[in-house]
Amino acid sequence: MVPFSKKDRYTVDDLLTIMAILRSPDGCPWDRAQTHRSVRANFIEETYEAVEAIDTGNVPLLQEELGDVLMQVVLHARMEEEAGHFSFADVVDGVAKKLVLRHPHVFGDVTADTTEQVLQNWDAIKMASKHQETMTQVLRSVSPSLPALMRSDKLQKKAAKAAGVTVEKETALARAEKALHRVKQADGTKTQGEAVGDLLFACAALARALGQEPEEALYQANERFIERFEKTEQKAAGCRCAPDDVPAREWEHVWQPEA
Repeated sequence: MVPFSKKDRYTVDDLLTIMAILRSPDGCPWDRAQTHRSVRANFIEETYEAVEAIDTGNVPLLQEELGDVLMQVVLHARMEEEAGHFSFADVVDGVAKKLVLRHPHVFGDVTADTTEQVLQNWDAIKMASKHQETMTQVLRSVSPSLPALMRSDKLQKKAAKAAGVTVEKETALARAEKALHRVKQADGTKTQGEAVGDLLFACAALARALGQEPEEALYQANERFIERFEKTEQKAAGCRCAPDDVPAREWEHVWQPEA
């Protein structure tokens, strides 16, 4: 057993010590064996579980899941400290400096009285700090690891801001209808894939024109789909028949809800 004094309440420094012990030769074989790549999926999973706690308003769960996200940060930072690259303290220092740099209206003498001014300053400072000279560079820096729908929305927001344009509902709807027409006319797997991709991209733009977040809109649509499926399944159970014995018309509204 490694030397360690248990406490009633731990601090961030204690967490760093615990992680160092777990990764040490006398620590945990599983923790020692992990790499950035091996726990990549864990990081994503913990983040989504924290988001779920936010969506459900579950405060105790949010506290727990934020701890799991922090543990992932500490683990990845520990790996890099062992490699001699950077430490958790460097991570903290970096993000603190970033916050101070990007809030000159709070920590400097810049004036920003509205949210829009704050965001304009933030974007300008971010471009300068990342040595980005064109908006194309800004678009390419939007992480490809984001969910595709979320990334599409973010790309379009940045592009619209750079071009100084606002897409109205009618324009976005016309583009979506045109994209749908291309899907109908597409021939061949590659062409169909491109057409469907353009349709999804156009739908993301339509959602934005309507003032909706496409990722959230699809999330809610998924939940409604599950609810409709459950009702139809319960109906099948009520008539004591197997789900596949339910007439097709009964299942149709699961995929195509009435207006």
